[in-house]
Amino acid sequence: MASVTISPKDVSELRTRTGAGMMDCKRALEEAGGNMDKAVELLRQRGQAKAEKRAGRIAAEGVVALELAGDNTAGAMIELNCETDFVARNEDFQRAARDLAQHVARHAPEGVGTGEQLAGQPFQGTAGRRVSDVITELSAKSGEAVQFRRWARFQRHDGVVAAYLHHNNQVGVLVEVKGATGAAAHEIAKDVALHVSFADPIAIRPEDVPADLVERERRIAEKQVAEEGKPENIRGKIVEGKIKKFLSGRSLLEQPFVRDESKTVGQHLQGAPGAIVERFARFKVGEA
Repeated sequence: MASVTISPKDVSELRTRTGAGMMDCKRALEEAGGNMDKAVELLRQRGQAKAEKRAGRIAAEGVVALELAGDNTAGAMIELNCETDFVARNEDFQRAARDLAQHVARHAPEGVGTGEQLAGQPFQGTAGRRVSDVITELSAKSGEAVQFRRWARFQRHDGVVAAYLHHNNQVGVLVEVKGATGAAAHEIAKDVALHVSFADPIAIRPEDVPADLVERERRIAEKQVAEEGKPENIRGKIVEGKIKKFLSGRSLLEQPFVRDESKTVGQHLQGAPGAIVERFARFKVGEA
């Protein structure tokens, strides 16, 4: 089998994702043939990974921008990227991000999508200027590559939509809650958005976690238990315990609420009777 050249950049990315040592990361990448996800799994099986952050980082700076309806029934969020922090902090760039968020709020379909999907739309509904033209103009003015990366738009007439934007405009969250309306429901939805920004859940409930992720965790747990030399007759229960812990730790409703870890997010939601989290979106600049 031909040897694979492992670049320092790949080693650094794996170290960022896992917190493992540089040489451990290099060896894992060599053993995985350069496959980043396989290398992460190897490090976790060996207990060398301290954590795992979201996979896939783009080389980009930029901002997240939000636009919310005054009656708390709808909201939009976008991520706009550039090459340097200097441009990201420029008022022209930030104004363009806010304008794009307004465009998404008024003209995008409900859901989550890429900027490319909206590129041909008349910007702000005005004929003669498309969304893609706004990006081209901003790129020419800044002298940097600019990308309208992604957007989200939620609407709920029988509930509320709330949001959270971190002070550096690098992390934004949009949350849709159904079954409860009014100021109290909106405040609790805002609490949930804040929680999502920090806890980074991957699903609302354990049963919503993608099956391929669960299977990966099972492989990791089985390998760990086998290497620890646990008796055969109890390995299955230990593995299932690890899977249950993983699912609860990454599922929004079962996570300890960031403002009061004595209760879960699901329990906090009970403060607005009937409130159910329907969906959420979390954008962090440069993260998949």
